[in-house]
Amino acid sequence: MAKRNKKGRDITGIVIIDKPTGLSSNHVLQCVKRLFNANKAGHTGSLDPLATGVLPVCLGEATKLSTYLLDADKQYQVRCQLGILTDSGDSDGEVIAQQAIPEYSPQQLQQVLLNFVGEQQQIPPMFSALKHQGQPLYKLARQGIEIERKSRLITIYSIELLACDVESFTLQVACSKGTYIRTLVQDIAAALGSCGHVTMLRRTDAAGYDLTQALSLEALGELAEQQGLAGLDSQLLPAHEALPDWPHIKLDSAMSDDMRYGRAVKTDIHGQSAKVRLFDYQDQFIGLGELALDGTVSAKRLFVTGDTV
Repeated sequence: MAKRNKKGRDITGIVIIDKPTGLSSNHVLQCVKRLFNANKAGHTGSLDPLATGVLPVCLGEATKLSTYLLDADKQYQVRCQLGILTDSGDSDGEVIAQQAIPEYSPQQLQQVLLNFVGEQQQIPPMFSALKHQGQPLYKLARQGIEIERKSRLITIYSIELLACDVESFTLQVACSKGTYIRTLVQDIAAALGSCGHVTMLRRTDAAGYDLTQALSLEALGELAEQQGLAGLDSQLLPAHEALPDWPHIKLDSAMSDDMRYGRAVKTDIHGQSAKVRLFDYQDQFIGLGELALDGTVSAKRLFVTGDTV
């Protein structure tokens, strides 16, 4: 069988997109992949079509970091409309219930919010990308099918009240992976004695990347027209700058070769275990590894080529 030609460029790096509302995360991903003419691309966690904000897109070998970036903490701004419940938990859904909105003060809302800070169990919504027997839950939800979901442990690190009026409030939320902001908003509304849904959701930080680093699709398109691929490439962030909290280990020439052949190597670092970033003897980022207590380092995800940015 003839070998298929690989489409796109071998380019490695991360570009931070300010996702617009109305588009799926996958649509944005495909737009970025086409603009960069990249052979591989992956994002680090979907945003609902309604949502906007930080969407890191990994290109080339950096796609091997996607899973680990997905596991990182995130921050959001969210506005809740009280008194109306939708099936999807946001304004894209159908209204399924309405409820009176009790009078409340900002101070009372602040007290309610305190109860939602910390570790807690949360049941994922039916309108989510989680799968049941290979089917995304949101597809089943659209067919009117309800599946029992297991609760998951999440952490809300902080909730800041940004604004509120008689029928809505806006929050800044810092949270762990796996947190569904739509569910959080519904639970807060219920604690106030009403119901509610999300009318605005904006991710302001994901895995340490924030809005100051984010580019719109329009800006990327203009850059491509004016400066071509060189202009686009100038916006790529190095893969080695991802996961800054992970320690880095520099390998000598022999250790680098062993690692590339799948062999664990011994270091003089003892007494700690950690996920680490690996650099070869030329200071080139070559991927991710795991350090054991006895100083052994084993490969987790290695780059075929180094960080090219």
